[in-house]
Amino acid sequence: MSAFFAYMILGLSLSAPIGPINAAQLDKGARFGFAHAWLVGFGAMCADLLYMLCIYFGLAHFLSTPFMKTFLWLFGCFVLLYTGIETLKNIKKMPEAGVIETATRSSSFRSGFLMALTNPLNILFWLGIYGSILAESVQNHGVSQVLWHSFGIFAGILLWDFVMAILASSFHKFGNRKTLKIISAGAGLSLIGFGLYFGYQAFLQLTR
Repeated sequence: MSAFFAYMILGLSLSAPIGPINAAQLDKGARFGFAHAWLVGFGAMCADLLYMLCIYFGLAHFLSTPFMKTFLWLFGCFVLLYTGIETLKNIKKMPEAGVIETATRSSSFRSGFLMALTNPLNILFWLGIYGSILAESVQNHGVSQVLWHSFGIFAGILLWDFVMAILASSFHKFGNRKTLKIISAGAGLSLIGFGLYFGYQAFLQLTR
């Protein structure tokens, strides 16, 4: 049980740094409330699960090929720039705090899933950290413990997703119009910044 909580803390630590997913959660939560913010994080976690399975079944080499890295940097650049620009464009339409905006929950899930799926930094995490965890667990504890340790990581990610959704939705309930606009502007600019970084990394890959 102690190992489970240790890996749960690892999952929390890996989720906490501000990145595209956290920025998107803040924007969705401020606009649409708890469920949409949580679904962004849940979508990202499903993409993480997909990468975990790829590594577990020995597909790490395919994910680390130059072609896949370049493709993911480019597609991630497009997804983040598009999402960031749309976020900034919608600031003018921001309603008063507590007013319910309409949006499909599937779109929130899809945005989180695509952001995480096309984020090469996720691949670096799963290849590096999870790959080493996988090797250590198999060597020292046997295959049966691999699943247990993996559940611990995902429990930490899920807990952070829940915390972020509560934080983001609190702005939706209690923030004023100006606060919501500032949050959305910050989230949009953050997403564009990450998109430009992804584009630069794609450029470096193409010019090697």
